Amino acid sequence: MTPNNEQEFHDWWNGDILPTNPYPKDSPVFWAWAGWQMGVKAEREACAKACDGWMHANGNDCAAAIRARGE
Repeated sequence: MTPNNEQEFHDWWNGDILPTNPYPKDSPVFWAWAGWQMGVKAEREACAKACDGWMHANGNDCAAAIRARGE
């Protein structure tokens, strides 16, 4: 884990930035779901960073389109 990713993990773990979670907080599935959601967010951001500045043929920004999928 790079220092930046480690800090992001600690911010998530200790913070209150969890997405809406349909499971009871005291259950293991709550944390599994939250971890999965944060993994999806991290992967989406990595893909967006990979294409930062690229434009589709129709003029849409590739990175903005990827980031918008999580909105």
